[in-house]
Amino acid sequence: MAHLIRHKLTNKLTNTAHTVSNKSQAKVSGVFARLGFQAATDEEGLGFAECDDLDYDYRQGMQMDVLQGEEEGGGMEGEEGLDGLEGDSHYQRDGTGPRPTSLKTAGSLDEDKPQITTWEAGWNVTNAIQGMFVLGLPYAILHGGYLGLFLIIFAAVVCCYTGKILIACLYEENEDGIKVRVRDSYVDIANACCMPRFPTLGGHVVNVAQIIELIMTCILYVVVSGNLMYNSFPGFPVSQKAWSVVATVALLPCAFLKNLKSVSKFSLLCSLAHFVINILVIAYCLSRAREWAWEKVKFYIDVKKFPISIGIIVFSYTSQIFLPSLEGNMQKPSEFHCMMDWTHISACVLKGLFALVAYLTWADTTKEVITDNLPSTIRAVVNIFLVAKALLSYPLPFFAAVEVLEKSLFQEGGRSMFPDCYGPGGQLKTWGLGLRITLVVFTLLMAIFVPHFALLMGLTGSLTGAGLCFLLPSLFHLKLQWRSLLWHHVFFDVAIFVIGGICAISGFIHSVEGLIEAYRYNIHD
Repeated sequence: MAHLIRHKLTNKLTNTAHTVSNKSQAKVSGVFARLGFQAATDEEGLGFAECDDLDYDYRQGMQMDVLQGEEEGGGMEGEEGLDGLEGDSHYQRDGTGPRPTSLKTAGSLDEDKPQITTWEAGWNVTNAIQGMFVLGLPYAILHGGYLGLFLIIFAAVVCCYTGKILIACLYEENEDGIKVRVRDSYVDIANACCMPRFPTLGGHVVNVAQIIELIMTCILYVVVSGNLMYNSFPGFPVSQKAWSVVATVALLPCAFLKNLKSVSKFSLLCSLAHFVINILVIAYCLSRAREWAWEKVKFYIDVKKFPISIGIIVFSYTSQIFLPSLEGNMQKPSEFHCMMDWTHISACVLKGLFALVAYLTWADTTKEVITDNLPSTIRAVVNIFLVAKALLSYPLPFFAAVEVLEKSLFQEGGRSMFPDCYGPGGQLKTWGLGLRITLVVFTLLMAIFVPHFALLMGLTGSLTGAGLCFLLPSLFHLKLQWRSLLWHHVFFDVAIFVIGGICAISGFIHSVEGLIEAYRYNIHD
């Protein structure tokens, strides 16, 4: 009897010592996780998860012992109770908070969502990075020469890489080494990086950047519409600003949009029309191949205007905003990397050829919107199609900006700053409709007072494009995936962050200086 009592006491003391030791390790690991550091190896990461479980048990104290003792005979009930508590005791591998209860493994399907094929996902990315903003790329070659062509290739490689690492930040490895999707959006990634001290700061930063980019995209559509109509009919006594007003009147019905189902039907038609327009421009340039000014393409940099060209090129590749949602709706998410490769390679080749051929044709007379260089007979036809495409493309970024604003400021709930824009029956309230109309009018006013397509495009690319495509993905990748990164991944992320920061600052400064100069000397596009 005495031997049995001594044996039980020894086991109890040993278990207590192990528990206290594990608790100390868990506390230290938790401190480092909250300071932003992660475990150095897989074994240490797994050890942290196990120690944190023991830490939770320790905090329950004698209640857990009593619970287990009372339910020892009931077995299954005890196990169910512990399973119910288990979800609260596990943390993500970045140490930022509770792991979501429902996780999506890499390659698994979500039956509740309509899935899209890899080709459909690639088509969406292609539409985003090969839109009508390629019309400004020859202007970038004008101020950068061969370096501008190199930048088109470099931007394609970097944006493809940052798109992949952004998606990698959506996943974490579980205890079995299987990657599971623990986040759903760019905002979720940003919030995870700012946990636990500032749990919503990252999301707010990303939302602001998204809103700025989407609204600036809408402004650019209005600017390019007014520019194209003005240069198509130079004999009409109508200014570019007046044409912008006419375009905005046609866009007012966007304020009544509840979804993009009706608009999305025109997306394929718009893309095909734009492809035909690019072919027409290239065909005209090829017809003048004997006059190409090869001697004008040099290895030089216009110090003042080349940083603007950087913003233009970066902005033409922006697609990171919707990549998390796109990857989450793919039938085979494992093919996402392959899809990113061929879409960006094709975009790089087409953009490079388009920009070089157009610049060789018009050389130093290349304008901000390349179609303005076409002969008047061809220009009118091409520009009318481009205006139609711009007007039909406007609802997409406009509706996306409205959704972000409504979810951030007007969504029903205790954390919203303003009351909900919709009534009980889902009807849009009068003041909500007024806000949408105000947003349309705001894009018009910006287009009227800042009618400079290339400068606006460069400013947007430097301000938000570089941030969303270069800076934030590399920063988030380093923060969330540090434990599993190889040395060359760390080098690429740091290099992209540094280069992106330099390009963003210089491009922003020179774009603002260009706008000031344009107003001071009354320079028109």
